[in-house]
Amino acid sequence: MVAEGQLPAFVRRLIPSFMGRPLGPMLTLSLRSLARRRPQLFDRLGDHRGASYRIDPNDLAFSFIVVPDGAMAFVRVVGRDDPATADVTIKGPILMLLGLLDGTLDGDALFFHRVLSVSGRTEAVVALRNAIEDAELRPSDLLGLHGTLARLADAGVLAGLSAARHLAERTAVHSKAEA
Repeated sequence: MVAEGQLPAFVRRLIPSFMGRPLGPMLTLSLRSLARRRPQLFDRLGDHRGASYRIDPNDLAFSFIVVPDGAMAFVRVVGRDDPATADVTIKGPILMLLGLLDGTLDGDALFFHRVLSVSGRTEAVVALRNAIEDAELRPSDLLGLHGTLARLADAGVLAGLSAARHLAERTAVHSKAEA
């Protein structure tokens, strides 16, 4: 049975755990670039800039340890069973977690519907949520794109995420009907 918002099994099989490894350095560069362009985003975290956040997509074989410390920010990819500790753990399907970043989904609603789970330092979670909501991030912001290229990237990425969420929803409905 497919849980709400999870990638269908055939898609998960296309994303083996080793694919997560190159994401760490790429995401670190992206996060640091964003910090140079929009430092106020990271300032909004206050004392929690140096907190570690484990972002754990429960439908992938790996998770991310993120420290959003401005120019010193980093992202490390670890296996789901890796004992690495973090100040905060946010767990849920990857499509739902991405929806939090781009603002298409409401984190409070996902939390209260038990699609997401959060543990650890509550004040750090609230600071991160507020910073992300205030930022109104678009995919192009994370990629450092501007102008026409930014608009194309935003449209393409958001359309792709929407299609993926729709596929996940249809797969979940189909799986429930078969059960």
